[in-house]
Amino acid sequence: MDGLQRRIQVARGLMPADLLLRNARLVNVCSGECYPADVAVADGIVVGISAPDGGYQGNQERDLQGRWLAPGLIDGHMHIESTMLLLSEFTRIVTPRGITAVMLDPHEFANVLGVEGIRYVLESGRGLPLSAYVMLSSCVPASSYESPYRVLMADDLLPLLADERVLGLAEMMNMPGVLQGDEQVLAKIVATQKHGLVVDGHAPGLNGKDLCAYATAGIMSDHECTTLEEARQRIRLGMWLMIREGSAARNLDDLLPLVQELHPPRVFFVTDDRDPQDLTTRGHIDSMVRRAIALGLDAVEAIRLASYNTAQYFRLYDRGAVAPGFVADLVVLDDLDTFQVESVYKDGALVAQQGKLLVDVPPPTLTGITGTVHLGHLRESDIHMPGKPGLVEIVGIEPGQITTAHLREEAPLRGGFIVADPARDILKLVVIERHHASGHIGLGLVKGFGLRKGALASSVAHDAHNLVIAGASDSDILKAARTLEEMGGGFACVVDGEVRARVPLPYGGLVSSLPVNELVQQLHKLDAAAAELGCTLDHPCMTLSFLSLSVIPSLKLTDQGLIDVETFTLLPLQR
Repeated sequence: MDGLQRRIQVARGLMPADLLLRNARLVNVCSGECYPADVAVADGIVVGISAPDGGYQGNQERDLQGRWLAPGLIDGHMHIESTMLLLSEFTRIVTPRGITAVMLDPHEFANVLGVEGIRYVLESGRGLPLSAYVMLSSCVPASSYESPYRVLMADDLLPLLADERVLGLAEMMNMPGVLQGDEQVLAKIVATQKHGLVVDGHAPGLNGKDLCAYATAGIMSDHECTTLEEARQRIRLGMWLMIREGSAARNLDDLLPLVQELHPPRVFFVTDDRDPQDLTTRGHIDSMVRRAIALGLDAVEAIRLASYNTAQYFRLYDRGAVAPGFVADLVVLDDLDTFQVESVYKDGALVAQQGKLLVDVPPPTLTGITGTVHLGHLRESDIHMPGKPGLVEIVGIEPGQITTAHLREEAPLRGGFIVADPARDILKLVVIERHHASGHIGLGLVKGFGLRKGALASSVAHDAHNLVIAGASDSDILKAARTLEEMGGGFACVVDGEVRARVPLPYGGLVSSLPVNELVQQLHKLDAAAAELGCTLDHPCMTLSFLSLSVIPSLKLTDQGLIDVETFTLLPLQR
């Protein structure tokens, strides 16, 4: 008897199930109801649902005693690199929270390691009690104003489209390329569609006819909406709205009213970028479910936005619900409204209980992903900025957002050079190309850190991940850069030539080798060291890491110079 024949017999009650969960309160995301039920599982698939004591038997049975039984949660878009954790360590944290699948855009590894970075993420996702799917990074670099390890072309991605764990093309950030019909951009989209896969979007501020053209190109979703009007436009055009709640960009509270008003079918939850401190306090997609319920959304609908809807978008039609024929990725809840997880089943097997992972997670094979920071010869004179009296362009921090303000203020000058002016909360901002030691350096100013002295440095610098440093002193900026090179990447806080705090991220200059608790301790020390220097931001290096992202408004700095994202042009520091 083959597997399907056996499952049919189990579903009819003629053979015992592998697992029978009795006396559940079933959270049915298909009908929007909760009701008492027994759930039968065979071969890791839900095959039968009946009223309690409805006649099913199981080789293994468990009485849930009225606990809720919901589908496992799915994160529809995230970057594992933002957690700064190996995928195995990430799994150890989130699976006990009820997350059973994630859609990974390995964009950061791809910028640092090329196509091998994508292959590394695919390989490290094998054998986990978490389905780690991959979306192929569409824009490496994010724009022509950034300098990655190497540019990824359509031909680089084509061989990966056949992998069963590749679900499509990740966020298409190159809006100008789409609208102008760039051949490489369209080749990636068309190849993905020919494989029957999805194309994710990334379209901050896009509207009207240009948004119509973007959707016409085959781009299906957007996670960059920050206002109700943006979100409404996308829903009306048939696009899928990804509601994002990251660590830096938090849009759930602002966009949920649209869900409560329209209850549109094409909406789901994503985290995009969550740092380890956030993961260990707020949580992951489970925190979005809790928050949505607290804001008044029906609990079943909140869970649907984190499970069934996500699976439907990615054409995983056997995921995201507790129903016959669906994979038995299940979450047992002690409390529905607070999404308090008691246990988690993956493919019908118990993998977590009472906040602990019950199965071993294989360590990844880590070869060829260290030693990625190369600066070459670097002198203080390389970061001097000649200037003149008058206005100067300044990147303005917007707390809680990854967007920046485009400021113009009187230039701080000393001896004919533009310098930092901590009394006015103005620091020097430096971006150094680190993949090929090319000597390319972008120079500018930033306002909003509150730092009185010293320097903060990061090799996590979206999206090309060159070094980004904000500082009050050229010597400290240089010391911070060299510290990152010695560590192979990470974060550093330097004052008067002394390294006050450091967080090594040796894997690609993006990810730590440590367990999450040790990593969080290092990050707390980093934040505390910055606060002692007057920094007013909670997690300044997270903010720092987005200041070179050339596709998010308004003013950014890359190794090539200042970028006016609104006009997509290079700007001189002074005019």
